[in-house]
Amino acid sequence: MLMKFLNKNDMISLGECSAQYYFFCFSATTEVFLLVAMAYDRYVAICNPLHYTVVMSKRLCTVLISMSYIIGFLNPAVLIGLLSRLTFCRSNIIDHFYCEILPLYTISCTDPSLNALVTFIIASSIQISTSVTIVVSYARVLFAVLNMKSKSGRKKAFFTCSAHLLSVSLFYGTLLFMYVSPGSGPGKTQDKMYSLFYTVVIPLLNPFIYSLRNKEVLGALKRIIK
Repeated sequence: MLMKFLNKNDMISLGECSAQYYFFCFSATTEVFLLVAMAYDRYVAICNPLHYTVVMSKRLCTVLISMSYIIGFLNPAVLIGLLSRLTFCRSNIIDHFYCEILPLYTISCTDPSLNALVTFIIASSIQISTSVTIVVSYARVLFAVLNMKSKSGRKKAFFTCSAHLLSVSLFYGTLLFMYVSPGSGPGKTQDKMYSLFYTVVIPLLNPFIYSLRNKEVLGALKRIIK
């Protein structure tokens, strides 16, 4: 990315652009479903702690991870396949930091309405189904935590979920505004800021968010502040 910022010749072919978007979308889609798997893991750990090793077996973990990657593989394949029906004969300048699919619709000579509709349907379906699963999991977790009599148990449950819940909120929030919100669409300036946030800022914050669960890291941070 730094090389592209400094390089004056930032040309890219349509094939390379499609490949770039494919791997980007593959990574983002897979991460969404991995976050769902992590939410289910925390639900089982807090609501059914005695059955955790039985429920979260190696076989189930393998299935959850495999399904995340399979869906991540199929989602961009559909969008890239539909992209082949478009022709590009106007401006060859993509108004974005990288090859995002919505700006590609803007410079298409073919009507991209079908592509935009399919993108919206797929994105909203994934977002709704996964977000509902996460919300239900954490609603059950919250109910279980509120019923705990021990303060130490509540504190432990809070630390177990806080980092993941913060990552989910940041990631899903920007994706929601990017692909599903009514104001999103090709050529929208705010979409570039949203995409920059979840491709650069969130991955940068994730190591800090998850490391704050570590008591040694918290202790070191307190010593630095003091």
